[in-house]
Amino acid sequence: MNNIARIQAKLAENHLDAVLIFDEKNQRFAAGFPFTDGAVIVGREKAWLLTDSRYIEAAEKAAGDCAEVQMFDRQHPLMGLIKAALAEAGVEKLGAEEESLSHGRWANLEKLLGLEFQSAQELLRTLRASKTEEEIQSMIAAQRISEKALEEVLQIIRPGMTEREVMAELVYHMLRNGSEGNSFDPIVVTGANTSMPHGVPGDTVIQAGDFITMDFGSLKNGYCSDMTRTVAVGYATEEMKNVYDIVLKAQLAGIAAARSGVLGKEIDAAARKVITEAGYGPYFGHGFGHSLGLDIHEPPFAGPTGNVPMAENDLCSAEPGIYLPGKFGVRIEDVMIIRSTGAEVITKAPKRELIVL
Repeated sequence: MNNIARIQAKLAENHLDAVLIFDEKNQRFAAGFPFTDGAVIVGREKAWLLTDSRYIEAAEKAAGDCAEVQMFDRQHPLMGLIKAALAEAGVEKLGAEEESLSHGRWANLEKLLGLEFQSAQELLRTLRASKTEEEIQSMIAAQRISEKALEEVLQIIRPGMTEREVMAELVYHMLRNGSEGNSFDPIVVTGANTSMPHGVPGDTVIQAGDFITMDFGSLKNGYCSDMTRTVAVGYATEEMKNVYDIVLKAQLAGIAAARSGVLGKEIDAAARKVITEAGYGPYFGHGFGHSLGLDIHEPPFAGPTGNVPMAENDLCSAEPGIYLPGKFGVRIEDVMIIRSTGAEVITKAPKRELIVL
């Protein structure tokens, strides 16, 4: 996976000769491989991947013919290779990641390179928001892994298991089905703990009649999936069924409102209206959704303060919830591709089947 050409196409538009990339996720976005201690330089005509002996072979495979791979060592220090590349490209206006670099490192690099950095964070952020087909396919593959894991774990859940045990089963089944790791620390909570949106799995024992909320994700080619399912063990009360139905209707309303060019807060408002009119407005405290990709949370966001239009081919979560303190909570989360014609939901796991045994 290589986005170097997309970055190069935007350099002139942003009045830059090159961009210097240190952030691991931005490096992976550009070159298809994360370099923990190296750098990626993308100039208008040429790109460089600078790494050490630990990663040189993998870097060469990832870069292909899109970038020149160079290895730094004691005889050829990283800063020397960066200076040489910038000189070869005749760089006068150099972009850098103002949100990823500390103030101290930013200032020190400017001094060492003899150049005043220009902001390049927005350039990279905008490109990362609008996914290529290859990126989308990686995220769909990650989602299918998560769905398979959920299908398997739903056959295992029984009263007497702990939250931590269910979480361990989810992690095991995701890895067994091909995940490269967790896209975030899984959330598995039951009973009254489901009223905490980001509750931490512990030793609470699952009881018949409890809700279980499972929020988890896989990784494929470095790209994230994200999903939440709330299910009841054995049976559910009428109140539980009612709240679940309201959350599902709110999610569908938000999805129906989503398309490229629409502000994130407008999508959020469509879902929030359903929950508010049902009398549960105070119990929906977070936003409707967040974009995701190489990071589990990326802009633009579909929340009450989302003033940025949603991007074409952005992947965004759809996850409203209702949380009743001391009683229970419900969250249902899918991931959708934002298109000009509407939202395409890539999550296929059932969400109308409320009760598991």
